[in-house]
Amino acid sequence: MILTMTQPALIGLAPLITLLFVAAVIDARQRRIPNWLSFGLLLAGLGRAIAWGSSGAVEHALLGVLVGGAIPLVLFAISALGGGDVKLLAAVGAWIGPGPVLTVFCVEAILGMAIVLVQAAAQGRLFTLFRNSAIIAASFACVSEVGLDHAVQTGKSCRSVNRPLPYAVPLLVAVVVVVWMSNFAGR
Repeated sequence: MILTMTQPALIGLAPLITLLFVAAVIDARQRRIPNWLSFGLLLAGLGRAIAWGSSGAVEHALLGVLVGGAIPLVLFAISALGGGDVKLLAAVGAWIGPGPVLTVFCVEAILGMAIVLVQAAAQGRLFTLFRNSAIIAASFACVSEVGLDHAVQTGKSCRSVNRPLPYAVPLLVAVVVVVWMSNFAGR
């Protein structure tokens, strides 16, 4: 498995962590993730799998891309994430594979929620965040009656914080946590 964390494996993930750090800095400043970075990271992850040449490494990386891209694609379809976020998680999947990228997504979602809660509290908009979240949830719960377009438009109109969450920041932290935990657990 690609995410078995030995010292050489950790060194092998240094480009992933480094480029995710660059993505986090750019995303925090500009609220966008450049295509060159996402596609470069994806190609490097696939190239790494090919270079390792172990049985199933390429298939593992490709499945990681598929899982990493499919999960946020649903959120992109309802305008909850941007396209750069989808491409970046797919690129992470190329490096760590399908199971770990799913774990990274879950950890990132929890971290992202915590960041948004802190951001809303700091802006004095915590009540607005909770109200808008309830409105959006109700809209999607009743999507068969109101229609998907209405639910998506409701989500877009219910802005709770002044600036959107830079997805690459919690993603970087989530990747580091998952890689560290897999090393700590001795997988």
